[in-house]
Amino acid sequence: MSQIQWVVFDLGGVLIDWNPRYAYRRLDADDEKIEIFLRDVATSAWNSQMDAGTLFQAAIDQRILEHPEWKDWLQLWRYDWPTMLRGPINDAVDVFESVVSKRESGSLKGLYALSNWEANTIKIARARFGFLSRFDAKLISGEEKLIKPDPRFFSLLESRFGVDPKKTLFIDDLQSNTKVAESLGFQTHVFKNATLLQNELRRLGVL
Repeated sequence: MSQIQWVVFDLGGVLIDWNPRYAYRRLDADDEKIEIFLRDVATSAWNSQMDAGTLFQAAIDQRILEHPEWKDWLQLWRYDWPTMLRGPINDAVDVFESVVSKRESGSLKGLYALSNWEANTIKIARARFGFLSRFDAKLISGEEKLIKPDPRFFSLLESRFGVDPKKTLFIDDLQSNTKVAESLGFQTHVFKNATLLQNELRRLGVL
């Protein structure tokens, strides 16, 4: 058996291509306006409130009070959210399926997802992407009311599923998340592309 006995994947940016620009480009807005909106209004910190459990419409309504000139664009965040979810990152999903095969053969003790995702929109992803059912279990921030990089979210992974951080590989596209995981004893990989991930899984003896 590999030194790695559990593998944990982030979802957005690793296995699923999610980007709000896909929705706003449908408005025929110029890229500069979109970037201003994402930088100053629909910020990652604001979106994280919903990932952490704030009701979708409540977060939008509050932001509209703060930025009324962007009301229509903010409401679009809810109405056209499925457009932001373009599809699977196919080559990464191929690597994931290889890990699933190792799990099914008994070479791994567990395969989990740990993802910052709003509680209702994750239902859209589950319905659209069948491969999400291949995990043993998923910890979703909006359902658990915890969000990466909060150490408590990683601790929940340990307590609920009995993983040993020293023998667990955590894969995420954000170094801010992997740094916290490392501080808690996890082995980590910052996702850049499927080839590098596959190489790392082979180096660790997972594949």
